[in-house]
Amino acid sequence: MSTALSDLHDRDLYAWTRHQAEALRKLAAERCDCSLDLENLAEEIEDVGSERRDAVVSQIRGLLVHLLKLEHSPSPQPRRQWLVTVNDARAEAAQRWTEAIAREVVAGLDATYRRARRQVALELPDHGEAEAARALPTECPYTLDQLTDEDWLPANRHGLADEPL
Repeated sequence: MSTALSDLHDRDLYAWTRHQAEALRKLAAERCDCSLDLENLAEEIEDVGSERRDAVVSQIRGLLVHLLKLEHSPSPQPRRQWLVTVNDARAEAAQRWTEAIAREVVAGLDATYRRARRQVALELPDHGEAEAARALPTECPYTLDQLTDEDWLPANRHGLADEPL
């Protein structure tokens, strides 16, 4: 394997999986006479990258859910657990974060936010917070920098303050 591909593998596994799947498909199209199942190998390699990307997107969605609750819920409980979840989601996403995944997270952030918002809008009324659920913004109010900044939290709209972890 070339040094450039080895570096790409170490630096951005998601981009490497995309590159390798493309190379395998090209080899299959050239009718390579080998005993490798090139098309299925390409799909499996792509799936490895997709699973990493999907894990990051899932953590971002969970992060959005709990940031929305921290910002919009008037309840002092269970804020501490929401803070723990925010911290955990950021740490889990950071372990898999690459430039290529970041581009896809940004491209899909609106859809990820809509799913997170819907979840929060369904959960808050169960705790007597229907007004807070109606006040949730329709567009994502957070930037990618805020989402990935382990020290950033939104201000609570009801004046509740959170102690750092």
